[in-house]
Amino acid sequence: MKHIFVSLILIAGMFGAAFGQCSDADKKVLEAFDMAWGVAGENGDKAALMNILADDFVGLPMMVTKTASIEGTMKTFERNKANPAGADKTTHDSYLITCTANTATITHRNIIWTPDGNGGKPETFWTRSIHFLEKRGGKWQVVSNAGHDMDDYMMLGYLENDWNVAGIKKDKGWFEKYYADDYSSVSSRDGKVYNKKADIASLNDAGGDEWAELSNLDIRIDGNTAIVVGVNHTKGKDDKGVAYDRKIRFTDTWIKRDGRWQAWATQGTRMP
Repeated sequence: MKHIFVSLILIAGMFGAAFGQCSDADKKVLEAFDMAWGVAGENGDKAALMNILADDFVGLPMMVTKTASIEGTMKTFERNKANPAGADKTTHDSYLITCTANTATITHRNIIWTPDGNGGKPETFWTRSIHFLEKRGGKWQVVSNAGHDMDDYMMLGYLENDWNVAGIKKDKGWFEKYYADDYSSVSSRDGKVYNKKADIASLNDAGGDEWAELSNLDIRIDGNTAIVVGVNHTKGKDDKGVAYDRKIRFTDTWIKRDGRWQAWATQGTRMP
C-alpha cells in the first residue's frame, strides 16, 4: 500500500491562512449544511433552497442570481421526476472546509453517474465545486459558488488521495473497485511482487499506516495510460506494534478501461 498528499491540500492550506482554522465540530456542521443543500435540490424542496441561498447569491462564472439558480434546480427536479430512469445520480465527497466565525469556504468533489452517455452507455464523470458562505442572522447561507469539470490529471490526483484514505481505513471495497484485475505491486518493505488478491489480503495484517504525506508529485498521461511519481512519507506501526517513520519514492501506473481509471501497478523504493 502507498499513500499520497495531493496539491489540493495545499490549496486548502492557503485558504486556511486567509480564513482561519475550523474545529472538527465546525467542519461537520458545514459539511452537513452543504449536503442538505444537495438533498434539497434532489427533492425539489424550493422552501429549503430559498433559506440556503442568500438573497444576493451569485453563481459563477455566469453570474446566476438566486432566483435563476432555484428555477434551474426546480426544472431539473421536474425533468428527473418525469423520467427517473434517465436521471443522473450524484454523490459528493472529498470535503475541504475552512472558516471563521462568520465566513466559510467549502470545496468538494462531485461524482456524477449518467445513464445516457456516449452511444447510450452509462458513464461516470467528476466535477469540483467551491462554495462561499456567510453567517447571517445566526444561520449559514451560500453567497456564491463556482464549479468546473475535472480533467484526467485532477481525477488521478483525487484517486491517489482516495488510495491514501482507503489504505489508512483498510477499505477493501475501494481496492476491489480501483485495482485493475491484473494489478501488481512491488513492495518497498520486502521486495515481493503482489497481485490484486494478495495486496488486498495484506489489509488484514496487524499494524499499518496511520498518517501519510506525499510530495514531489508528478503526473504524466499518454492516451489511456498514466504514470504518477512521488515521495511518500508514512508513519504507523508494524505487525509487532513497533512505530515506524518511512519515506518511499514510488511509481504508480494507471490504466483507463471502460472510461474509468484503475491502478495497474505500483513500485516503491525506501529512501534514506
